[in-house]
Amino acid sequence: MKPLCAGSSPARFSRSARESIFVQAVQQIGEEYGIAMLPPLTTPFAAETLRERIAMLIPAEPAPRPAVYVPEALHAGWLELWYQPKIDARTLARFGAEALVRMRHPTWGVVPPGYFIPEDDDPDFLRLSEFVIDRAMADWRYLLKQQSPTDISINLPVSFLSNRQAVRDLCRRMPTHPAFGGLLIEINSSDVIRNLDLLIDVTRKVRLHNIAVSIDNVGADWPALMGLDSFPFVELKVDRQFVNGCATDRLKRTVCRRIIELAKGYGARAVAKGIETRADFVAANEMGFDLVQGYLFGKPMALKKSRALLWPSRCLCRSNTIGLKD
Repeated sequence: MKPLCAGSSPARFSRSARESIFVQAVQQIGEEYGIAMLPPLTTPFAAETLRERIAMLIPAEPAPRPAVYVPEALHAGWLELWYQPKIDARTLARFGAEALVRMRHPTWGVVPPGYFIPEDDDPDFLRLSEFVIDRAMADWRYLLKQQSPTDISINLPVSFLSNRQAVRDLCRRMPTHPAFGGLLIEINSSDVIRNLDLLIDVTRKVRLHNIAVSIDNVGADWPALMGLDSFPFVELKVDRQFVNGCATDRLKRTVCRRIIELAKGYGARAVAKGIETRADFVAANEMGFDLVQGYLFGKPMALKKSRALLWPSRCLCRSNTIGLKD
């Protein structure tokens, strides 16, 4: 009978009563080689007994991080924007980047948004939205100085766009530099569908100030966007659950194709989120997506660490970049 694990980790083996001499020999060898040995486990044994004996080998669940309030994070300067590039599906050139808010806590490190993003109707969401807008515009100016101006998209809640004063302030924050290609605001599809008339009206108005609106996370609810007399939105982003694995899932490809057809019918772009494998990218390209976004092309990163944003866009089109054929 041999130990089930060796090296620096504790060894564990099962035994019957007749094998006690052999067990003692194995323990002695383990001690000689510096292997930590757990107490013997005789057979037969119950599942609960096994769990108790190996409990020390199971890593403890990390303690949940407590919620952090937005005013505290803003005052302390813990918030920042990370960027994920959006890529032209045909040329592989960079086609802008999506800004994602992150918190860098002095004790807990990088904190996921779920721990500090308030509810849509929370007054703190307005302050958070204003931070995102101001930082995104500051980052755009930084990229301009690096000779790499990038069109930026940000996520805002419907509650922000329903606030007339907030929308007016948003328009005033837009750069007047001729290189500014515009700001893209992404709104979740379920919120768009519930507030369709409001968002159509707001989208028309902000377009006069070089601001466009994208419908994010479009999925099974896509039929609700059919047959609209007015469609001022410039982009439909397909929910990652229908993109991830689409290369081998016929149902997912069917949903993707319907949304692509819907977007093209309105003269809007179709974007595939969550591209993580080459196979899914090839499938997205063949289906006719205009843009792709996902870990295959880059994870969200802090601005100054994201080489994809600091390179000129043509650098993403090199011959050795991910292609459609081997």
